[in-house]
Amino acid sequence: MRKLAISDAGIMRLALQQEIARSEESRYDHRLHGVLLVSHGISCYQVAEWLGQDPRTIQRWVKRFEIRGFAGLQEGQRPGRPSMLQPAQWEEIGRVLRQPPQRLGYHQNLWDGKLLGHHLANAYGVDLGVRQCQRMFHYLGFRLRKPRSLIAQADPMVQEAYKKTAPIRSRRKR
Repeated sequence: MRKLAISDAGIMRLALQQEIARSEESRYDHRLHGVLLVSHGISCYQVAEWLGQDPRTIQRWVKRFEIRGFAGLQEGQRPGRPSMLQPAQWEEIGRVLRQPPQRLGYHQNLWDGKLLGHHLANAYGVDLGVRQCQRMFHYLGFRLRKPRSLIAQADPMVQEAYKKTAPIRSRRKR
C-alpha cells in the first residue's frame, strides 16, 4: 500500500486539534486513544507527539484511568472564577436593565457597559470592566442598541446640506 499524504498537513493538524477540543465527547475519545496507545506499549512521549499533547498530560490520563477506570477519562468540572454576584442579584440586575436608566437617577437614555459598571459599583460594590458588563448584557438576553443621531430625523433639505460631498448632478454630454 502506498503512503498517503494530507495536503497542508500542518493546517489540517491544527484544525483536527480544534475539532477534538470542541466537545466533551471528542475530548473523551481523544483520551481513550491516548491510553489505548500506551496500553500497546508505546511510550508517553511518542503518544504525546502523535496526539499533540504534553507527555505529562498523557501520564495524567493513564494514572487517572488506572485509579478510576473510564470515569477518570470523563470530562470533569472546570471550576473557573466564582461569580461576584449572587443569583438573586443577577435577577435584580435583569429587572433593573429592563427600565430606563433615568428611573435610577442616571442621565443617559440607554444602558451601556460603562453605565452598568458604574451602577454595579454603586449598588453592589462590584467593580467590573466595560467588556465584562457587555458580556452580562448578552448573558441576560439583551442586545446592543445604538441611539440614532438627530440628523436621521431631520428635514431632507437639512440632511442634504449636512453631507460632506455635494450631490452628483447630471453632466452635459459634449
